[in-house]
Amino acid sequence: MSVTKSSRPPVAPPTGGRRPPRPAGPLAALFFLLVVVAASLAIGAREFSFGEVWHGLLDPHAPAYTVVRQTRLPRTLLGLLAGVALGLAGGVMQALTRNPLADPGLLGINAGASAAVVSAITFLGVTSLGGYVWFAFAGAGAVSALVWAVGGGRAATPGRLALAGAAVNAALYAYVSAVELLDTASLDTMRFWTVGSLATARPSTVTGVAPFVAAGVLLTAVLARPLNALALGDDGARALGARPTGTRAGAIVAVTLLCGAATAACGPIVFVGLMVPHLVRALTGPDLRRLLPYCAVLAPVTLLGADVLGRVLGRPGEVQVGIVTAVAGGPVFLSVVRRRRVAGA
Repeated sequence: MSVTKSSRPPVAPPTGGRRPPRPAGPLAALFFLLVVVAASLAIGAREFSFGEVWHGLLDPHAPAYTVVRQTRLPRTLLGLLAGVALGLAGGVMQALTRNPLADPGLLGINAGASAAVVSAITFLGVTSLGGYVWFAFAGAGAVSALVWAVGGGRAATPGRLALAGAAVNAALYAYVSAVELLDTASLDTMRFWTVGSLATARPSTVTGVAPFVAAGVLLTAVLARPLNALALGDDGARALGARPTGTRAGAIVAVTLLCGAATAACGPIVFVGLMVPHLVRALTGPDLRRLLPYCAVLAPVTLLGADVLGRVLGRPGEVQVGIVTAVAGGPVFLSVVRRRRVAGA
């Protein structure tokens, strides 16, 4: 009796000896997400009880309706979308470059979006999300193509892509700084935007970026399996039926969609895309089929938690979320670098 073998064996990347998370893990992540969503709706310059928040969401005549429904709800929804985008983009970037310290800014995509938006604000007088979101995507897409070409195109390797992205990133942020110094009239608008904030969220902001984040999420879900195969190297990936060149190109498109949407809506928020995937990997292992769903839940927890903390610390004003994530993420980054250096010593 003959045995028929499958011509395409299943992708089963190494899991680093970790067991899959127990059911309590996803439930705990969702619980934390619900807690920070409730806190984001309740905490601010004026605090409301959870009962007042509930009535403010449902009853147009409730005292909390204007603040909760028209201001804090869009802000919270934007934080959810931006957190999902940054968390998934970071997970994909770290898998693509095989570098656990990579973040969405490594390929210069955030810098490209920032440079395009700053140019639109300064030279074209564009001030609304509906106007400059397309500039953000154009800048992110142009930089993605440039880094892909400089990194070797079809012969691109993770190392080449990282080096090309670092060079483009430095050049573009120097350009952004120069424009801010030269154009004093637009300096306040650009300075607020480039810090990174959720405070300007409007319902139109949420509906404007949601389709792009949704497209990026779907593409990321499709790429999880082939990106797992790339961890075995190009030859190993081909043996498992994956296409390395197409997978890398698709990953860059996904990161461009996710980062372009988040950057256009909130400004370049740093460290969320670095911290969350790196910390989640300790729980799930490197398998993106488990890592990415956790990133999609815990990155919004991190971003919204930082936003709520900024409101508490800055009363009666607030500290922008980009500042909070930078202050919190810096020590985490240094700790990770030090631990990896000690491990490699």
